Amino acid sequence: MTIDEFNHYCKALPYTTHVVQWGNSEVWKVGGKVFAIGSTGKDGHPAFTFKTSEQNYYFLEEKPGYRPASYLASRGMKWIQQYNCDSNEDEALEYYLSASFKLVSLGLTKKMQKDLGLNQPQ
Repeated sequence: MTIDEFNHYCKALPYTTHVVQWGNSEVWKVGGKVFAIGSTGKDGHPAFTFKTSEQNYYFLEEKPGYRPASYLASRGMKWIQQYNCDSNEDEALEYYLSASFKLVSLGLTKKMQKDLGLNQPQ
C-alpha cells in the first residue's frame, strides 16, 4: 500500500480527521484520538502504524514485515508498525486499520460516540 492509498482508505472511514505532524507523518484520528499513522521510513518504503488488540499485537510482533511501534509500544501500548511489506498484505492492513479505528472509537466517551453516531445499537 502506498501513502496515498493509505490516506484514501483512512479518509473513507466515518468521522475521521487528518493532520500532518511528527516529522511529516500522515496522522489519522477519530474523535481527536489517533488510530493510524503513515510515514516513509529511512529506506524510502512506507510504514503504517496502528493500534491492535492484545491478541493481534502478540501475533503481529512475530510476523515478518511487522514490529512493535517503537515509541508507543515501548510505553506499554499495543501499537504495531507494518513496514517493508508487498501488496499482498494490503487486505490485511485494511483489516488492521479498520480494527484500530474501532478500538480507538470505543475508547471515546459515550457522549462523543453518540454525537458522532459511532458504535450505536442498530
